[in-house]
Amino acid sequence: MAQNLRSRLQRIRETKKEPSATPVSQDAAQEERAAAAGDIPGAPGGFGPEWLPAGFMTLKRTVTREMPADFPFSAAFPGALALVIPDLFQYTPSGKGVLPGDLLFFDLETTGLSGGAGTVAFLAAFGRVVKVPARLEVTQYLLLDYPGEGDFVAAVLGEFRPCDGGKRPPLVVSYNGKTFDSQILKTRCLMNGMKPPEYFHADLLHPARRLWKTCLPDCSQATIETRVLGLDRTGDIPGALAPDIWFSFLKTRETGDLLGICDHNLRDILGLATLFGALSEISKAPAESMERFHFDPEPLALRWRKILLQRSGLFSREEELAAALLLQKAVDRCCPRALRISAIDAEWKLRDFSLALAHTEKALALKELRPAFRDDMIRRRERLLKKTGF
Repeated sequence: MAQNLRSRLQRIRETKKEPSATPVSQDAAQEERAAAAGDIPGAPGGFGPEWLPAGFMTLKRTVTREMPADFPFSAAFPGALALVIPDLFQYTPSGKGVLPGDLLFFDLETTGLSGGAGTVAFLAAFGRVVKVPARLEVTQYLLLDYPGEGDFVAAVLGEFRPCDGGKRPPLVVSYNGKTFDSQILKTRCLMNGMKPPEYFHADLLHPARRLWKTCLPDCSQATIETRVLGLDRTGDIPGALAPDIWFSFLKTRETGDLLGICDHNLRDILGLATLFGALSEISKAPAESMERFHFDPEPLALRWRKILLQRSGLFSREEELAAALLLQKAVDRCCPRALRISAIDAEWKLRDFSLALAHTEKALALKELRPAFRDDMIRRRERLLKKTGF
């Protein structure tokens, strides 16, 4: 460990440039740092012509990819999308009016998977919708060694501009970015004496878990992409290998595996945009989309219902009917919490005690109910039996 640390410090000392004899302007210094990136063995030629210097020991590439035609981005997303992705209420209180041009898809690759001050981001990707319905422009920044982190972070911060040319901060879309990526970025900004960016944040991890937690072996982005969205990630290098690959690159300057991680990072952005499009399709007709996307209706039905009650008046009659139909789908599957809510509605709203009792009996017939839940339903059945005259 000590030997590795001494080697790293020696490499940093050797990489540092001698101070200039005469003062240079900030623009000239930036150009000098950018030119120096090309002096590093294997860069930029070893990465291919699409990679260009973006600062000292920092490279950049921009590529455009077609998105799957099955997940089109319309001129404006449905207001009900905020019922599926509640974070959107932070961006627009009504949940309506989100445009494709507002979105900034964001993902980092880092030197560790647990965070902390010692974890460095070495690869960042940003995706923007540049053509509705199916084209995505992805910009990536790659850090080639520790001494370039200042320029790398500065380049990354430049991407957090309003995507629609307006004055509001951008709407960043990530997968587990609230817990991980945004915290890493904030830490690296502070470590480099820079102000963290301002933005609205829509994280798709919790909406995805709400839909597929009970249907898939796990809710990793790659699993959802392949098992639900039908995306092909054959030959993809697992993101968990990213730290080891970057450290290996620091030692060998061999670019093959590192380019593989860059392609993995690119695929993550494409998959993230596709998932956003799929959630938009679900929000248009949740009950009808169950067969296509194979999700558990109960968690979404309960969340949809809760938001409608909390924000009454913001949504149309169609969204209320969609909530009722989705809840009915969950009842038809004998989902316990859906049966309980339907029993409550039948008893207190519809005053249909027989229907409420039927829902209660179905719930009690299920196996592996939590003791508190079963006790609640037993008390409900006793009360309903009295009300129905049995």
